[in-house]
Amino acid sequence: MSDVAVGLDVGGTKALAVLVSRDGEILDELRTSTPHDAEGGAGAATGKVLAEQLVTFAERHSLDVSSLPIGIGMPGMVRRDGRLAFAPNLQTVSGASFPELLRESIGAEFVYMENDGNCAALGEYAWGAGHGVENFVMVTLGTGIGGGIIANGELVRGQSGFGGEIGHMVVEARGTLCGCGGFGCWERYASGNGLARLAFEWATEGRLAELTLKRGGAQNVRGEDVTLAASQGLEEAIALMNEVAWWLARGLANLIAILDTGHFVIGGGLSTAADQLLPSAREYLAELTFGYDKRPPIVVTPSGLTVHAGALGAAKVAFDRQP
Repeated sequence: MSDVAVGLDVGGTKALAVLVSRDGEILDELRTSTPHDAEGGAGAATGKVLAEQLVTFAERHSLDVSSLPIGIGMPGMVRRDGRLAFAPNLQTVSGASFPELLRESIGAEFVYMENDGNCAALGEYAWGAGHGVENFVMVTLGTGIGGGIIANGELVRGQSGFGGEIGHMVVEARGTLCGCGGFGCWERYASGNGLARLAFEWATEGRLAELTLKRGGAQNVRGEDVTLAASQGLEEAIALMNEVAWWLARGLANLIAILDTGHFVIGGGLSTAADQLLPSAREYLAELTFGYDKRPPIVVTPSGLTVHAGALGAAKVAFDRQP
C-alpha cells in the first residue's frame, strides 16, 4: 500500500497535480494549462499533459508510476466505469477514458477517475471545511459550477455516477445558452464565466462606466477586473458582485428546497472573491429560501482547501480505491 498518491484536478483552464501523503499533506504540485485540442482523438492532448505531470513527479521523488495510486477529477459526467461521458466546458475530452490513456502511455495501472466536484467534496470532507460534517453540498465556482453532495457521510453519485451536476440546474427559464446545450443553467450566472459574461453585458450597457474607461473599452473588461475593483471599493463593481451573489443564493435556495441541506462549502477559482460574494449571498438566501425561518441555521462557508480541494479529493479517491 502506497504512502503517497497523486491527485489530478483538470479544469477548463488548468490542470493541477498534487503529490499527497495519507494525512493530506501536499508534498509537491504542478500546474499546466489545459489544452483544448482535439487532435489525436478524445482526451489525447489532455492525457499527454497529465502523463507529463506524473512522469515529473516520478522523477523528482523516485516513484514507480506503475504502482502509484492516481486519482483524476474531471469536469462533467463521469460514469461509474471511469469514462467521461460529456464535459460541457472541455468538450475535447468527452468520451475519453483517462485510466486507459495513462496505462497505454506511461504504464500507470492504478488510475481512478471521478467528477471534479465530487472530488472537491471528498477532499473537504476528509481534510477541509466539511470535515466532521455528515451532510453538506460542495459548490465549486470555476469555469462552470461543479458540485458534490455528501449525505450521511457518503458521496451521492446517482445511478449512473452523474449525481451532483448542480451547475446545470435551471435558474432562469429560457435564459442564457449554456455549453451543455440547455438554457438558463445556474453556471451561466454564478460561475467565473458567468461573472465574465455579466461584466461584458454591464460594460456594454454603460453600467460599468468607470471600469470600462479604465480598461479602454467594454470588450476589455474581464471578471478579474470586476473582483479587483470591487475589493477596492468601486461601487459599480460592488453592484455587479452583488448581482452574482444573488444568483449564487438563488441556486443554493433551490438546493435547500430539494435536499433540505443546511451546510454549503464554496470553492473553485471564484471563491477567492468569497469576501465579496458570501456576505451578500447569505442575506439573499434568507429572502429566497422556502421556510428559511423554520429551519436550523444555514451555513455557507468558504472552502478550507481553497484551490487544492479538487486535487486533494482526487488523491483521496486514489487512496480509497487502490486494492
